[in-house]
Amino acid sequence: MPTNHDYTGWRKSSRSNDHNGNCVELGYNPDAAMIAIRDTKEADDPNRSTLEFSAASVAGLLGKIKSGEIA
Repeated sequence: MPTNHDYTGWRKSSRSNDHNGNCVELGYNPDAAMIAIRDTKEADDPNRSTLEFSAASVAGLLGKIKSGEIA
């Protein structure tokens, strides 16, 4: 399984905002099979927590959120 350092292309969620510090970032491993999610509030910590999921499971979750199935 990839480590936090194996992820690239980190981007902040479009649903995050800078006003209350509730921001998350998503990154992809080189073969795009896994996606990592991390909290931007821990940006100064090189060992910050990262959640790892398969790209297929994240795509399924996002699809359900966008369709309104999950609020």
